[in-house]
Amino acid sequence: MNMVGKMILVVEGINTYYGSSHILFDVSLAIHAGEVVVLLGRNGAGKTTTLKSIMGLTPPKTGSITFKGEQIGGLPSYRIARRGMGFVPEDRVIFPDLTVRENLEIAQKKTGEGKTLWTIEKIFGFFPVLEKFQNRDGGTLSGGEQQMLTIARTLMGNPELFLLDEPVEGLAPLIVKMMGEIINQIKNQGVTLLVSEQNVKFSLKIAKNAYIIDKGTIRYQGSVAELWENEEIKKKYLAV
Repeated sequence: MNMVGKMILVVEGINTYYGSSHILFDVSLAIHAGEVVVLLGRNGAGKTTTLKSIMGLTPPKTGSITFKGEQIGGLPSYRIARRGMGFVPEDRVIFPDLTVRENLEIAQKKTGEGKTLWTIEKIFGFFPVLEKFQNRDGGTLSGGEQQMLTIARTLMGNPELFLLDEPVEGLAPLIVKMMGEIINQIKNQGVTLLVSEQNVKFSLKIAKNAYIIDKGTIRYQGSVAELWENEEIKKKYLAV
């Protein structure tokens, strides 16, 4: 099925709770195949919960989520992953006692057609530092290197839609710049990305379109360029 340019993800009116606490309020968003969209907001605004809701980790109580034309609401996260969705959490979960290469090998998955799109060799082409440290244990890597390994490991599952939660949080400016280049390279490989982020300047370099979430509600939908020029919205919802 040729998905390029079509809606790969449609989220309509989802409401998500943690226990009795209502966290997301009628959140809706849509992403075309092949684009990068950023979900902006302060800490605690609902960005992570939105990604986890889409991935099935915190299933919404109401609303619908459609991925590649099929309803995925209520499916367990492993089945959503098998359908072609990858999720990189903010806390950079790796196997610290496995080598970089072993971390990648354990995540490798063939596509439904039996073809492997992302090989370790291709990953090393994208992330030369991982090739350099391929025999090191994951736990010995720096924060930026662990983030690259987490992204690389998720790519080994050949996702069509990539959910990235705060990919540059706490990273040095040089690594932030490198991460922006990596995201653009991944997009150029035909992968669609939804990136949760606080950094508007960084978002301007990786995406054309953005949503702002605040207190669990979508407050802005439009281009990142227009948002960059709108001081009122940035100050009100992003503390810029």
